[in-house]
Amino acid sequence: MKIGIDCRIYSSKFTGIGRYTHELVKNLIRINDEKMRPHEIVLFFNEPEFNEYNPPNPAIKKVLVNARHYSFAEQIKFLRTLNKEHLDFMHFPHFNIPYFYCRPYTVTIHDLTISLFPGKGNKIWKFFQKIAYDIIIKNATVKAKKVITVSENTKRDLIEKLNVPEEKIEVIYNGVSDDFTLIEDPKIFQKTLNKYKIKKEFLLYTGVWRYHKNLPRLIEAFAIFRQKKNIDISLVLTGRPDPEYPETKDKVKELNLIDDVIFTGLINEEELVHLYNAANIYVFPSLYEGFGLPPLEAMKCGTPVVASNTSSIPEICGQENAIFFDPYNICDIAEKIEKVYTDANLQAKLIEKGMARASHFTWQITGQKIYNAIIKSTLN
Repeated sequence: MKIGIDCRIYSSKFTGIGRYTHELVKNLIRINDEKMRPHEIVLFFNEPEFNEYNPPNPAIKKVLVNARHYSFAEQIKFLRTLNKEHLDFMHFPHFNIPYFYCRPYTVTIHDLTISLFPGKGNKIWKFFQKIAYDIIIKNATVKAKKVITVSENTKRDLIEKLNVPEEKIEVIYNGVSDDFTLIEDPKIFQKTLNKYKIKKEFLLYTGVWRYHKNLPRLIEAFAIFRQKKNIDISLVLTGRPDPEYPETKDKVKELNLIDDVIFTGLINEEELVHLYNAANIYVFPSLYEGFGLPPLEAMKCGTPVVASNTSSIPEICGQENAIFFDPYNICDIAEKIEKVYTDANLQAKLIEKGMARASHFTWQITGQKIYNAIIKSTLN
């Protein structure tokens, strides 16, 4: 059988759909090899990933597409490229599928963030873009043989918002990379602390800066926590500042926290592992997540987690493995941070339970389940 995978978003770095696609490809190839390569796997790339990727064996073929998501090239050029390959089956790790593609496929829907938190109006999602999004994601779910979601929460969203039949959806959780691990020797991560001038104990947030990430409320809660306990502690925020969402830095200035909130900008994965290990608490204030990988990464690095009680977050973290707060309630965020910070026994409990929880999420398991879903879908 000839199986295609859309690799136009493909990266071994960090998390997100690029990492998801990277891990999926790696594990599907591994499974295919273990079964004596019964299938040809065709990978569709944009540049520069096309030139960077080297097929590991003759059963793997790479094809250059160069068609961005939400572009006319995606609808015309990518469609033509897909049809030219005469695939028996296709897997799309994202819902951006050419509208007129009619051969059998499965698709992974990670979340409905754009539906629920569309951004700042015309600055990001202009009217025609929102219409295109609605058409593309609806078409993707209607034509798919199977829709894979990364959480029960996203499954419910698809049923409620897009009327996807429940029997058509299969929940397959993401994995956590083996790169995220406990570091016993503080000297190993000290170089990263020195680089970003982190000299005190600190709370950590990692991820993008968008409205649904809820960073201004986290900063306000941090200010309340510091003032109430009179603690000299920092808040470290990673990620590239987004000019569409200036509220994060504005809130820091407003609350006179310039010396207490550290912005690292984008960091590499080694530094990310270092910060997870060095942090006193990982705080995840998001209003909505389809899965929410960072808390599991923090858990795997032996860091206690305080997180939102919304969407998929309690499902993925597990109720006993983190402390949860109402992300709309600044005082509740501050109180839950204080609860963990001041209780060494609770910290030890969360670290132990969190590491055990994170160990259940592996890309090997994810890859095997998606492989099974693809093969099963070809028989229907």
